[in-house]
Amino acid sequence: MTGPMPLDLASIRQAPKALLHDHLDGGLRPATVLELAAECGYDQLPAHDAESLGAWFRDAADSGSLERYLETFAHTVAVMQTPEGLRRVARECAIDLAADGVVYAEVRFAPEQHLEKGLTLDEVVEHTLAGFREGEALAAEQGNVIRVTCLLTAMRHAARSREIAELTVRFRDSGVGGFDIAGAEAGFPPTRHLDAFEYLRANHAHFTIHAGEAFGLPSIHEALAFCGCDRLGHGVRITDDIVVPGAIEDAQLGLVANYVRDMRVPLELCPSSNVQTGAVPSLDKHPFDLLARLRFRVTVNTDNRLMSDTSMSEEMLKLVDTFDYGWSDLERFTINAMKSAFIPFPDRLKIIDEVIKPGYAVLLG
Repeated sequence: MTGPMPLDLASIRQAPKALLHDHLDGGLRPATVLELAAECGYDQLPAHDAESLGAWFRDAADSGSLERYLETFAHTVAVMQTPEGLRRVARECAIDLAADGVVYAEVRFAPEQHLEKGLTLDEVVEHTLAGFREGEALAAEQGNVIRVTCLLTAMRHAARSREIAELTVRFRDSGVGGFDIAGAEAGFPPTRHLDAFEYLRANHAHFTIHAGEAFGLPSIHEALAFCGCDRLGHGVRITDDIVVPGAIEDAQLGLVANYVRDMRVPLELCPSSNVQTGAVPSLDKHPFDLLARLRFRVTVNTDNRLMSDTSMSEEMLKLVDTFDYGWSDLERFTINAMKSAFIPFPDRLKIIDEVIKPGYAVLLG
């Protein structure tokens, strides 16, 4: 026995990771944004070299407001309107995640936002999936094996959710694993899209819902009780239903929190992003550790790698530094995520048993 490897960024990069909540339009390389903007004639970028542009995205997203945070996406979406743009962004996404040790990723985007240059919804999805497959192949050539599943998002302020739900079902055998709604929560409850969720349930399709990020318990309650979601995107505000009078074992859970824990509803927690959007005041005040210790099914996610200037390894390192986690904790969070993936059960088990557990066995010594 050699003992566990030290926990630092380099060693965490070697750990196999599973990612459930990552936005394609929130993960572009700054240099790619510049090159695609030049190619498609987009002249609204706020900076003109990669370093300055990366810093602008990070600073603009660091406002403490979800609405302000969402404004930054106008620039990335603008350069993802062509077959070449979509393919390249998806290809580089897969390569970048794999280089960071991510072995399974679900990457989401809203096809309805990529129609400005005349592509159809089906074409948008086809080009994006082609990019993911190219990226998987190129990553494998570099020795980094990754499986990427695509999630299709409908914008909660728009009225195309049923159409996107049908698109999800249409591409379910081609690399699309499920559906999501995203965008500003306040004023746009998930029940506005009940038609889409009923269609998905009727077709036995998977879906997650952004809920309990900028808006509290009612959003989570609706997502679960009326919409019937499989997972909660963020879900940090579940703590509104938890009272900890003293020791953690004395925590009192309300009906919604109890249901989420009892039913093992996965929480797609995104620590850095939650601080940036003001969902939590600071990393040390993030409820991740409380929820982990109460044995909720917590998972670690990046949300938007460009806007948060982060990676899965960096998110894990922040949690290690903040809450003193060890390798066995990171393995548990990774297995939580893999158990919750929108792919068939045998595929999930295979990655857990053949990739994740052996990978952590090495790190645990």
